Amino acid sequence: MKNRLTAFVMFLALCGFPLPARAQGKIGVINMNLAIASTAEGKKAIEDLKAKYAPRQQELERLQSEIQSTQDQLSKGTSSDDDQRRLSRELEEKQRNFKRWSDDAQSDFASDRDDAVRRLGQKMVALIGDYAQKNGFSLVIDEVQVPIYFAAKQIDITADMIKLYDQTNPVAAGAPAKSPSTAPAAGTKHR
Repeated sequence: MKNRLTAFVMFLALCGFPLPARAQGKIGVINMNLAIASTAEGKKAIEDLKAKYAPRQQELERLQSEIQSTQDQLSKGTSSDDDQRRLSRELEEKQRNFKRWSDDAQSDFASDRDDAVRRLGQKMVALIGDYAQKNGFSLVIDEVQVPIYFAAKQIDITADMIKLYDQTNPVAAGAPAKSPSTAPAAGTKHR
């Protein structure tokens, strides 16, 4: 609904429909995702997430390697029927554990990423509001949210907002985020 209203207002502005005098002014376009990810704080958040989830990624790669090794043993077919059944059960359990761990890691990563984007986005939105008022903008829209078929480079405020954000929210050099616990050793159950 909000996107439709924004699109309608944009359409009226482009068609030259006279808006009330107090609402006339410039229109700005921002790529909010690019702006957030390009700030110093956004880059640090991305690096912190990578560092935080690197041990889990390594553990998932180790589990994948174990699964591949077990599949190779099964495909050789040189073991007894009892060994084949045991390997088959081990393979199924390893695959279940891998899927569970993978799903948990993806869910946790998405949650942490969304929290960081939300936190940075709230600061960016406040800056955009101040910037727009100080620079005579009547409307600032996110180019990703509303389909824009043409936008003059002069109305794109993404670079200005990245610079302003970094000035307003300097990033202190610090240690990366703490790593979450890693996967259990092979043979132990998760959860």
